[in-house]
Amino acid sequence: MSEKLMGMRPGVPRRPTAPAASAGLSAAMAGAVDLAAVKARNEAAARAAEAPPPAPGEYVVAVTEANFQGEVLDRSFQLPVILGVTSTRATGADVLMADLESIAVRAGGAFLLAEIDADQNPRIAQALQLRAIPAVFAVISGQLVPGFEGAPPIEQIAEFVAAVLQAARDSGMQVAEPGAADGEDAEAPEAAAPEDPRFDAAEAALADGDYALAKERFQAILSAEPGNTEAALALRQVDLLARVEGTDPELAARADSSPDDVEANLAAADLQLLGEDIDGALRRLLDLIVRVSGPERDAVRTRLVDYFDILGPDDPRVDPARREMARALF
Repeated sequence: MSEKLMGMRPGVPRRPTAPAASAGLSAAMAGAVDLAAVKARNEAAARAAEAPPPAPGEYVVAVTEANFQGEVLDRSFQLPVILGVTSTRATGADVLMADLESIAVRAGGAFLLAEIDADQNPRIAQALQLRAIPAVFAVISGQLVPGFEGAPPIEQIAEFVAAVLQAARDSGMQVAEPGAADGEDAEAPEAAAPEDPRFDAAEAALADGDYALAKERFQAILSAEPGNTEAALALRQVDLLARVEGTDPELAARADSSPDDVEANLAAADLQLLGEDIDGALRRLLDLIVRVSGPERDAVRTRLVDYFDILGPDDPRVDPARREMARALF
């Protein structure tokens, strides 16, 4: 990876453990809501047996009323499905789905993450008897297990996912072990990654300062491999570098004297993050988000989420900052 991108890679993620939550989910399975109203479970099981499993790297799927049967109900006989119900109007929905997607990628295919927009799919939203959005459910062998509402801290989300996987195993489903992706082999020596000419080409463009071309090449990798977390991280970092490159120094300089100037403070935070003043960058935006509202608050929240992704879930500053942002938004 380019020298410009070093120092902000995510570390080895923690493996979630939640025996108490697992026991609760296992018990809930006995009385879970039957989804036979959509299709008979035996028919779904038969179709699932004939359908190919998800391709490697396909951990996230967008769900509609048209494909709910196949991608959620039928698929849930092959592996657990985590169903995230979102809305563009729901505070915290994008943060929640970003956290779930991060966990899904780290789990390496142990479960499928399905996202459904409640506004675009009202019949499914009604069938789920939603009380609030965002909301999360699990579907195991055609049975719906209630999860939670809102956007809790990522460690709580990871505990719920771990409990779902254990409940699926307890029900007799063969669930893939997350393995080294969740940190089981954290003490083993890290194997050197093979050279990838696509990354070489993207990093060459980055070294030349051609951020547009670097972004195009990293995006091509991600389009071909949606689960390629290194390419996704590189894209965010290239965006950061490009923003800083195009920032007027006077804009960032006026941030301290204009604490409510969103544009100036976003620029100043970018410079701080790139200069490795990570605490300062996070503090600036967390202080700002409580003073603004509407589209300006959305812009600050989006930039914070971007920083969380760049830093990675194992950076000790991320979880406290994420919780503080959630408190400010709610």
